[in-house]
Amino acid sequence: MPASRSVNRDIERARPPRRWPLILAGAIVLIGAAIFVLPASLAARFLPAQVHADDFSGSLLHGAAGKLSVNARDAGALEWQVHPIALLRLALLVDVHWVKIGFVIDGTADIGARSIVARDIRGGGPIENLTDLGFGNGWRGSATLNLTEIRSDFHTLESAVGKIQVSDVASSGIADGSNLGSYVLQLAPGSIAADGTLNATVSDTGGPVEAQVQIRFSPATRTGLLSGTLKERPEASPALRDQLNNLAQLRPRDSAGRFPVDLEFTF
Repeated sequence: MPASRSVNRDIERARPPRRWPLILAGAIVLIGAAIFVLPASLAARFLPAQVHADDFSGSLLHGAAGKLSVNARDAGALEWQVHPIALLRLALLVDVHWVKIGFVIDGTADIGARSIVARDIRGGGPIENLTDLGFGNGWRGSATLNLTEIRSDFHTLESAVGKIQVSDVASSGIADGSNLGSYVLQLAPGSIAADGTLNATVSDTGGPVEAQVQIRFSPATRTGLLSGTLKERPEASPALRDQLNNLAQLRPRDSAGRFPVDLEFTF
């Protein structure tokens, strides 16, 4: 046997076994065990500065925060359930149950090092319950969310797919607060552009107004454009009919009685 082969075999025998896979597996097991036993209150250390939580119960694995606030606004309560298996790919997979009075949302958040993806977002409730968060001020009605996916890089919204439906909406500042009807906003794949601009389709599902419109919203300038066609139905209140007729004076109606609109708005 050549001397070189003998030397190589001796070197291979002398090499210490690779232990890093065992060390990594052990670390993951320890982290998983810690999640099972550590109190839920430790989650407060990982929250952004603008988010504050209190009244904790349970553990890091399955816990709840009875009081949640965002920018000092009451944001209801939150319950979560962590999937430990996701730690094997160095990610955090969490089922979330959020309640704000009568508004309830369930979903799953997949949090990685560079992005967060929320899937199967379902729920809804009275729009008035979101007033404390700065949404729907002066509006009444109910909203239902059915979103397949929302993706973000922690800074900007990258994609959103699904629909949001509102029913029996009304505003004190429009048509003397009369019922404006029910509508569905549809977010198709690709509805979020690279610059963050959102494009969505809105159509009515019944009520006093027939609507087929597109909404384009730019978060950079907080401005939007609603464009499409509207038409009052027989059940429209006199105040709503008057306002729609005023809009129709600007653009002529088509043969079906629909008139085009291009309305700018800001947030």
